Amino acid sequence: MSNLRRLGSRIAVPIPNDVDGYLGRECPKCESYFKVTLGTGIMTGEPQCRCPYCGEVGSPDVFWTPGQIKYARSVALNKITGAVLKDLKKFEFTSKPRGAFGIGISMKVEGRPHPIRRLHEPTLETEVVCDGCTLRYAIYGVFAYCPDCGRHNSLQILEKNLELAGKQLALAATLDGDLSAQLIADALENGVSAFDGFGREVCRVHSATASNPAKAESISFQNLAGAQRNVQAYFGVDLAAGLTADEWDALNRNFQKRHLLAHSMGVVDGEYLKKTGDPQARMGRKVPIEPGEVSATLGLARKLGSHLAACLAGLP
Repeated sequence: MSNLRRLGSRIAVPIPNDVDGYLGRECPKCESYFKVTLGTGIMTGEPQCRCPYCGEVGSPDVFWTPGQIKYARSVALNKITGAVLKDLKKFEFTSKPRGAFGIGISMKVEGRPHPIRRLHEPTLETEVVCDGCTLRYAIYGVFAYCPDCGRHNSLQILEKNLELAGKQLALAATLDGDLSAQLIADALENGVSAFDGFGREVCRVHSATASNPAKAESISFQNLAGAQRNVQAYFGVDLAAGLTADEWDALNRNFQKRHLLAHSMGVVDGEYLKKTGDPQARMGRKVPIEPGEVSATLGLARKLGSHLAACLAGLP
């Protein structure tokens, strides 16, 4: 059985990457699926693997997916059964009949090696290159921990979404009339929504340090004044300290403009005038939205996001 003997006591099975260069991974704790690109990220030592969803940390060897395990078993069985068939082939023989009434005897070995199971890696929704260790990974949803260095990507995702809103402004500058105005309004709405999503996520990630973790996880950032009160109450962090007084007022005003766009088709109401004191706004008319102020809002949202992320990360 020389062919079987040559396989040895262990069979190494390389797991192939998908067409985009990713290797599938599954968390042993929450059983969620993600993908990484080997050769990116931390290249020294023996880094652990971290689940981007729940944060579970462990040896990379425990993050194999069920599909990969089945694939590896099928490859191993293919090699074993193939070796056995080759070895048995050596015992084939044919004995021709002799004499008038002779009987011929032969032995033939038939069969095929065990089939190799097809390995399928699903397509995920968000691709990220970690801005800390440069690991390239893919996830379901949007927010995640880096599977290599553990850095949370909430600020990185905010930057990406604000950049997209900026591109909407650039496109609006090439157009005229209603379409340009709509793109400017969309850029403002998308910028505020991006900050709201970021704020909620970064508070959730650090909720264990809050005085009331459950309430800290549900802080809304669409209303900056309310967010300031809640962040101060649950984390002891002054959100407004990340901006000058004038910057804070300007950002609040444009967040309130977004509220009008979302709830009253952009028409000014008494609540908006009371909260902002906007001298350019008129009751019952559409709120004025200039591309310059939207661009400034995106920059202030970026600045405020960095302040909030740094403050929460520094909490004991």
